[in-house]
Amino acid sequence: MTHPLRIAPSLLAADFGRLADEVRSVEAGGADWLHLDVMDGHFVPNLTFGPFVCAAIAKVATRPLDVHLMITDPWQYADAFLDAGANLLTFHVEVAERGDAVALLRHIRARGAKAGLSLQPDTPVEALRPFVGELDLVLVMSVFAGFGGQKFLPDVLSKPPALRRMGFAGEISIDGGVGPRTIGAAATAGVNAFVAGTAVFGAPDRAARIAELRALAAAAS
Repeated sequence: MTHPLRIAPSLLAADFGRLADEVRSVEAGGADWLHLDVMDGHFVPNLTFGPFVCAAIAKVATRPLDVHLMITDPWQYADAFLDAGANLLTFHVEVAERGDAVALLRHIRARGAKAGLSLQPDTPVEALRPFVGELDLVLVMSVFAGFGGQKFLPDVLSKPPALRRMGFAGEISIDGGVGPRTIGAAATAGVNAFVAGTAVFGAPDRAARIAELRALAAAAS
């Protein structure tokens, strides 16, 4: 199954003092999804925002909210983010043993959102095998979760083909260091959704940058 190419600007790189304007800017520039990185200071050594900010973004957004929970206890907070407007909700396979991950994935889907799992660069793709049939999305981290602006780790590009061999038919996203120099290799590997933070929000012309990323991905797919 072929999935559409999606460019998902990461709002972690936006100007939080002008968040509504930033959302409108990248939507007007052609963004397909809006990516929200939620960090709890436990699973990763950083804090970002919670459901209230997600809900505020949902009020002005016209694109799906792709919410990435980099948190230790997604069971406690999933409903709050779904209530806040998350259209896709992804948590980390590294915390799967802390609760019933299959039940949570099914709950997310039952509430009408797409369910995803993410994995850190040093987590083997085999960790996803028990959950493949429950997933709409896999988010491959190409940097270690927790901070923006890190350098892309090309070794993770073996994971998308491995997922397909495992029988996963859903969408494959990548997050971390995605920009004009790296997006082509990710697309060639089988990624269809590209999370880009500084590459988009730091560009002088965001629409041109989104168009450039989409063209590079399309040419390499």
